[in-house]
Amino acid sequence: MADTVRRIAYFYTLVPDRPGAGAKVLNALKAARVNLLAYTGFPSEGRRAQLVFVPASQHPFRTAARKAGIKLVGPKTAFLVQGQDRVGVIADVASKLAEARINITALDAVAAGRRRYGAVLWVKPRNVGRAAQVLGAS
Repeated sequence: MADTVRRIAYFYTLVPDRPGAGAKVLNALKAARVNLLAYTGFPSEGRRAQLVFVPASQHPFRTAARKAGIKLVGPKTAFLVQGQDRVGVIADVASKLAEARINITALDAVAAGRRRYGAVLWVKPRNVGRAAQVLGAS
């Protein structure tokens, strides 16, 4: 199976950087039966953490977030890359962007089992269109 690359909408929120803050937000989304394609969380400025969500569907996600009092930023654009796992696959993706002189802001990749992988990558907003062309995004 060939690799697929598609533009995705993502949102983020800032929460206190303390145990349980992320779980509280994730549980609110779970209770609303929101399906996420990807999620990542990491320390941010001060004593905060940034939680990044890639919902399968924006409307139920935004509705659930609003009901739970979660202040969202977005939607913004990133890329979801999926395909057959193989040695160097992420190096190949990064090299395509490097050759086009497009800087990767962030990239999270994971082996998904059954010889599959997935990655979410971010570029600066001004580079989204060019990156989509370079990566063959749908």
